[in-house]
Amino acid sequence: MPLSLFRSGVITLITVLYACTYTSALATSKPSVQPAVAIGKTAVVGKQITQANSSIVVDFFGGIPYAQPPLGNLRLNLPVFKPALDVERFDASDFGPGCLQTPPPPSGVSEDCLTLTIFRPSGVSSQEKLPVMAWIYGGGFTVGATSFYDATNLVTRSVERGTPVIFVSINYRLGPLGFPTGNEVGALLRNNTNILNLGLHDQLVGLEWVQQNIGQFGGDNTKVTIMGESAGSTSIGIHLSGSRIQGLVHAAILESPPLIPTFDSEKREGVWNSWVNAIPGCASSGGNAIECIRRSDSAALLQALINDQVVFQANDFQPTLDGPNGLVPDRPSQLSANKLHLPVMMGSNLDEGTIVIDQRTNSTEEIRNFILNFISPSLVSPEEVNRTIDTILDLYPDIPALGSPFGTGNNTFGLSSQYKRLSAIFGDLIVISSRRTLTHRMSQAGDKVFGYLFTDPEAVVFPEFAPPAVPGSLGVPHSSEIPYVFGNFVSGVNGSGPSLAARGLSVSIQDYWISFAASHNPNDEHGQKRPDWQAYTPDKQVVMQLTGDSSFLVPDTFRLQQLAFWEDHPDFLVR
Repeated sequence: MPLSLFRSGVITLITVLYACTYTSALATSKPSVQPAVAIGKTAVVGKQITQANSSIVVDFFGGIPYAQPPLGNLRLNLPVFKPALDVERFDASDFGPGCLQTPPPPSGVSEDCLTLTIFRPSGVSSQEKLPVMAWIYGGGFTVGATSFYDATNLVTRSVERGTPVIFVSINYRLGPLGFPTGNEVGALLRNNTNILNLGLHDQLVGLEWVQQNIGQFGGDNTKVTIMGESAGSTSIGIHLSGSRIQGLVHAAILESPPLIPTFDSEKREGVWNSWVNAIPGCASSGGNAIECIRRSDSAALLQALINDQVVFQANDFQPTLDGPNGLVPDRPSQLSANKLHLPVMMGSNLDEGTIVIDQRTNSTEEIRNFILNFISPSLVSPEEVNRTIDTILDLYPDIPALGSPFGTGNNTFGLSSQYKRLSAIFGDLIVISSRRTLTHRMSQAGDKVFGYLFTDPEAVVFPEFAPPAVPGSLGVPHSSEIPYVFGNFVSGVNGSGPSLAARGLSVSIQDYWISFAASHNPNDEHGQKRPDWQAYTPDKQVVMQLTGDSSFLVPDTFRLQQLAFWEDHPDFLVR
């Protein structure tokens, strides 16, 4: 497959992430009531919101800074913790802007973006100790913002079931400003100056702020569950492999956790230079691009992102190897999957690959090139790479009934059968094998881990949530569980709402997630009656299949040979 087709698939992924997480506005606000929380000498003033047909009131506090604005010399540098504000009154009635990205999120963009947002049940005092759910958004480390996630419904549900929680979402730097790369950054690392993986460091500083201040909002800083989807889930997986999160979080929920190829910064010199050369005055900076970037204004940096479509499309800014003292000291396969042995819940969707794969895919050669582009450069020899790709093609034959979307038989939706074939390969490679590998490793280490498979057939009946695609060709794709977790359905076919079964599944999923955050077990006795979710163990490898109004446990043995192949070849995958 030409690289351009792969890149168009990445754009499709980003498009659907925006569509799936976007809510047109917060639930109805009550501007006459302004909840206030004291942080040091500052009154942080938010607003109260309610949902239609609900009497439960939720307090909203948005755009609260947790770090100094990363501008000037702080640009392309580690975040500087900001435990308190320097004003008497801080207006927290709206989301803060997202970090620099294109297209912009609903809240706009700014480099002064290291902020967090809090939803809590109204009336909570600082004397209460409510569990905290801390959300890390996805978006390929290129897009995303707290303003895409309205947690009003989730917090409302926690109150309805008698186990109230506080929800926090954290903005972090993205793209080249959050994940700088290239030779100059690598040279700094060798001289003991590490400015890699800044977005991951942002997340940790945001969690430090939660530890220090969430008690003022009525939260329990000893009961923080970190949760995220896609790139957010990858971030959590990285944090779980180290010890920097010790004392910051106490459990984790990973939705569709990709294990991405992990390279050192020099492997991405080309994409870094592409962006730098798009910044006025920086094209000829040679080995001093970082200083040039620090002197540039935000508008120029954003325009460079807009102009340099290669950067946006290729999605090459992501976590990078950063040495023995860094956050990513080695490939995931060489590190502990859960160093602190925290309780974990994780899962994947049935058809993770369909929204990424270009629907024009029509040949085996395109599939071969797609895999080569994704893993390049591999740790194994070119000859072994070719042999391994031959094995992959044998494991995933060009038989429509075996392709993704799964369970659709010989229907190709008017597309080439190779689309279904590559969708199956990529979904297994990037997410589903990662989830199985992680659950295997954690359960074998004796960790408490719960696995799920999201398969609801209504997952993409909502047209607002689907990228341009042939009807029926997406199945249950990557990110389609998010509206169920947040309870933010927009509309269904012909403007109708989701079915009672889909709404019931959403309530069950919220009950499982909230229960896990409150008790580190999805099976409390609160809320809607739902099937008992057994832990994943070496002797009983089961996952909860979340679908319709009849979720149930299933053996984690589907596509056993194919997924075992990915699990057994970390060197080929550079992960």
